[in-house]
Amino acid sequence: MQNDEQAIRDLIADWQSAAAAGEVARLRDMMAEDVVFLVPGQAPMHGRQAFLEAFEEGLKHYRIASHAEIKEIDVAAGLAYCWTKLAVTVTPHEQGLPMRRCGHALTIFKKRDARWVIVRDANMLTPQPASAPAERS
Repeated sequence: MQNDEQAIRDLIADWQSAAAAGEVARLRDMMAEDVVFLVPGQAPMHGRQAFLEAFEEGLKHYRIASHAEIKEIDVAAGLAYCWTKLAVTVTPHEQGLPMRRCGHALTIFKKRDARWVIVRDANMLTPQPASAPAERS
């Protein structure tokens, strides 16, 4: 199980790196085709393609940086979940102040073709002033 836990930790780090670099092709391989993203105040986003299109559109206007503190990972029989404390800062390319969202996320992973992919992600991030200290655990 240790190797699986490390693989999930690596996937989360790779996700943050790819998102910050705007490397959409790398993100594609980290999620299942039928992935579902849940965020407060919005309808669920169904499917990898819907996420990638929205992400690419966002990259035209913003730079994304994030920090994840993994609180818990549990792996069992090809299925895993991860609870993460997350802070995301979105900075406009042009004018405007950075937007910061902080909170917790719960992500479910499945092992497909010997690698872990995101199948569900529920984040409870809420807006905070960019200069505000990060939320406490």
